[in-house]
Amino acid sequence: MEATGTDEVEKIKSKFMSAWHNMKYSWVLKTKTYFSRNSPVFLLGKCYHFKTDESGELSTDGSNFDKINTEISGNVEEFRKDFISRIWLTYREEFPQIKGSALTTDCGWGCTLRTGQMLLAQGLMLHFLGRAWIWPDALDVDNSDSESWTAHTVKKLTASFEASLTAEREPKILSNHHQGTLKRNCDDNEMRNEVYHRKIISWFGDSPLAAFGLHQLIEFGKKSGKIAGDWYGPAVVAHILRKAVEEARDPELQGVTVYVAQDCTVYSSDVIDRQCSFMDSGKAGTKAVIILVPVRLGGERTNMDYLEFVKGILSLEYCVGIIGGKPKQSYYFAGFQDDSLIYMDPHYCQSFVDVSIKDFPLESFHCPSPKKMSFKKMDPSCTIGFYCRTVQEFEKASEEITKMLKSSSKEKYPLFTFVKGHSRDYDFASSPLHEENDLFSEDEKKRLKRFSTEEFVLL
Repeated sequence: MEATGTDEVEKIKSKFMSAWHNMKYSWVLKTKTYFSRNSPVFLLGKCYHFKTDESGELSTDGSNFDKINTEISGNVEEFRKDFISRIWLTYREEFPQIKGSALTTDCGWGCTLRTGQMLLAQGLMLHFLGRAWIWPDALDVDNSDSESWTAHTVKKLTASFEASLTAEREPKILSNHHQGTLKRNCDDNEMRNEVYHRKIISWFGDSPLAAFGLHQLIEFGKKSGKIAGDWYGPAVVAHILRKAVEEARDPELQGVTVYVAQDCTVYSSDVIDRQCSFMDSGKAGTKAVIILVPVRLGGERTNMDYLEFVKGILSLEYCVGIIGGKPKQSYYFAGFQDDSLIYMDPHYCQSFVDVSIKDFPLESFHCPSPKKMSFKKMDPSCTIGFYCRTVQEFEKASEEITKMLKSSSKEKYPLFTFVKGHSRDYDFASSPLHEENDLFSEDEKKRLKRFSTEEFVLL
């Protein structure tokens, strides 16, 4: 009886905290972001120009498209479609209880896990859909003189949240959307892309069975001494993502692997070994690799000398973003304009969506509006991600990034390095697959423990 009473208190406390954080972060979708008309905008390797003869700023919510010419308006539309098509993973509430706790929400503590999920999701999108893929419904919003694009989208999001919580689980609210989808003359490729779009999102669902869902990531985090409710820094999350991909059993995921740099060093032979490893099917094949590099961009504060390098990294199409943020908050950085970083914010508490149902609502997994933040406000601790489909692409990327590191570094040593050979050749413990009952090696556990004490502060 006492245990039951304690659980009830924890549930009430959890609901109260969810309501508080939802109110606290409700501004995330309400504030507008302005972009300069005179500077290019980069988003994960793609460049957009909003340049006009007039000076000033441009809002991406569509509220002042009538003030700019058709060519620039079209470019803004392309940017919006591209941005909205990225997968957005935020705080959620009322999901199945996390094993070993009474928590049914990650509000207030799970933001770095969410930004890590977004980075991995972008890597999987590159793998299955390609960088050119755009969600066909990204701009499926009615234009209205009385409502801004953002306000209308928030109403649609609210409707989708309510739909996800109905007892029937038959999305009547989405019937028009579903009909619209059927009316489109989709070719086989578009239908295939939509299947993968939904499948990728389902891998990040908030349920114990989802391969990269919060529940699974927390289970892997336990191996490094973390529990639900703890703060997870960018480096710790990088290692958790590697283990999650390693342990994923979906046949579709057997062609992807994750490599985490050791002490700011990428050992080329270790990466290639991972790419050329045998798949579970027993057939030899080359795997795509997502390379994660935990780094610090300075001491207590971010060193502005690293700005050009970060901008260079986000200008690469094989960059899958940066797990970072500002002190006390984690963001997923995906682009930049001038000296400001463009990001997606996980600090918005949304209702649980059951991704196991057919035609589950997608709107809440796509961010309606980008946010910007000055680079100098960035916390120095972050993890940079890259995707390489083949060994040849990895070798080309390592050469390109090495040149970028050398040209942008004003210090004696670059931010990180690519080294030929294996880590074992340099007297470091390699990171092969370990026994199932020991997901992290002793060396990894020490490294994770060190990282966990260096990084962000709990909200």
